[in-house]
Amino acid sequence: MIKKASLLTALSVTAFSGWAQDGSSDTMVVTANRFQQPLNTVLAPTSVVTREDIQRWQAQSVTEVMSRLPGVDIAQSGGMGATSSTFIRGTESRHVLVLIDGIPLNNAGISNVPDLSQIPVSLVQRIEYIRGPRSALYGSDAIGGVINIITGRDKPGGEISAGFGSHSYQSYDGSFQQTYDKTQVTLGGNYTYTRGFDIDAQDASRQPDRDGFMSKSLFGSVEQQITDNLSGFVRGFGYDNRTAYDGYDHYDANFMVDGRPDTRQLYSQNWDTGLRYSQGIYQSQLVAGYGRSKDQNYDPSKGRYASSATTDDVKQYTAQWLNTFTVGHGNIGAGVDWQKQKTQAGTGYLDEGYEQHNTGVFLSATQLLFDSVTLEAAARNDDNSNFGNHSTWQTSAAWEFVDGYRIIGSYGTAYKAPTMSQIHSAAYGNPDLKPEESKQWEGGFEGLTGPVNWRVTGYRNDIDNLIDSDPHTYRYYNIGEARIKGIEATAQFDTGPLGHQISYDYVDPRNAKTNEVLARRSKQQVKYQLDWQVWDLDWNVAYRYLGTRYDVAIDPNTYSSERVQMGGVSLWDLAVSYPVTSHLTVRGKIANLFDKDYETVYGYETAGREYTLSGSYTF
Repeated sequence: MIKKASLLTALSVTAFSGWAQDGSSDTMVVTANRFQQPLNTVLAPTSVVTREDIQRWQAQSVTEVMSRLPGVDIAQSGGMGATSSTFIRGTESRHVLVLIDGIPLNNAGISNVPDLSQIPVSLVQRIEYIRGPRSALYGSDAIGGVINIITGRDKPGGEISAGFGSHSYQSYDGSFQQTYDKTQVTLGGNYTYTRGFDIDAQDASRQPDRDGFMSKSLFGSVEQQITDNLSGFVRGFGYDNRTAYDGYDHYDANFMVDGRPDTRQLYSQNWDTGLRYSQGIYQSQLVAGYGRSKDQNYDPSKGRYASSATTDDVKQYTAQWLNTFTVGHGNIGAGVDWQKQKTQAGTGYLDEGYEQHNTGVFLSATQLLFDSVTLEAAARNDDNSNFGNHSTWQTSAAWEFVDGYRIIGSYGTAYKAPTMSQIHSAAYGNPDLKPEESKQWEGGFEGLTGPVNWRVTGYRNDIDNLIDSDPHTYRYYNIGEARIKGIEATAQFDTGPLGHQISYDYVDPRNAKTNEVLARRSKQQVKYQLDWQVWDLDWNVAYRYLGTRYDVAIDPNTYSSERVQMGGVSLWDLAVSYPVTSHLTVRGKIANLFDKDYETVYGYETAGREYTLSGSYTF
């Protein structure tokens, strides 16, 4: 769409795909505007992570992958599998929309926070990550950004791999894809285990034990080319995770301890099927999905169904009909989303099960004018069974004022729906809750200066009607406000055989009523990656600086709390791979190279220096 070759090169990186891949102008994404388009035509800051990136980084989890990307701040209560929160551009962790193959992550609307630590990295073929508001296209949750995890394989063949490392870590992985005439079959599975380490939680009763993690996952798909214009697919995945953590004593009606839940068992299965049609200027996709998530926390000595145990059991049904038309030098898109969530009794501490329905209708458009101006706009209305109708909209514009340099501006509204627990709980619920609402302004420059592709962005996000508990009645009300200001800068360049990628984030997230800095978010972050090849060795060096952040310390005996400041830390990872043959590759990694002692959640230890060694064989 943008005709000048220099700008195509610049935008393919500074949009910001170059952070995780080669930035070629033919890279396609589907998440930004819900139709397939070249990455260099997307105005919102965008990162793409491929399976090859994950293998080069030797990342062991989705949280580790996301922690390398601009605008992302991860707070995790321990090691692998421990509960994590993902803050994008200073917004709350509940303000990120996580999709798997374009479908909202099940259970995130119940627990209120999408937990990336539980998604097996073995499922990931690709991640598309959009920063900024996207409710005008997706509805609830997309205030800070959207993370779309795409599963499966992207090419025929097979691969098996095995890895071992510190804390008794072991992982076995296999995947396969084969095409039979017009039918493509993909299968894969993984087993991961780590004995873990003692996270030594300071706000819970002392439990001197290993807090380990185990995950078993499977995925598969069948795609059929029915005619030249019509194709269909069926795909599914599931995982079974067990996580150990430091739990709290549970008291019965007589105030006697009847258990200490310190184990989490999460079962998740998801299926979807659909049809894709393409004819000339028109493309359409119809998808239906089903998912079930069963999340249990229990004391192993008492059992999963003891009075001290909890179970969140959620079924999700979805349907999407997406359409796009090529018009002029752009597209017009329209679609309908339908979602139903159904809970069992006990979910979210509610005595009864509940249902909620949501139907969303959206319209979007993109257009290139005068070979130098790009415009985007979208609007959406959601009809929710709990709070009625809610509308959102956004618009963006970019002007190439000099060859290879653009100025970009955008404005968007977004919202977060209240959860069923916040609405229906007899003890603290409020049926009159309204959605949390966001207004975000953003402006920036991007360009290609010599060998450097760069982008600098400033933004402000005003979030009103934040749902919080009243200190006197303990019921939820729309009583909070937040004001977030930030600057994001990214760049990529090569110096001979060395490839450099760097980002800088400054975030000032504050409670608009008290002016207090919001917890668990670093004020500044610097992220740098260096890639190079020496003979046949492929090296990757990753550096992260996590700046000062605040948290709340809780005394486990008196339950009193105080605000604490946590200092910054610099972290280095070193990874290297060597192709023994054209099919066999061995890899090694040292994480936290200098064995830094740090925390991202106050009172919860993180891993020190860790070693891993792995090998993979392709066929």
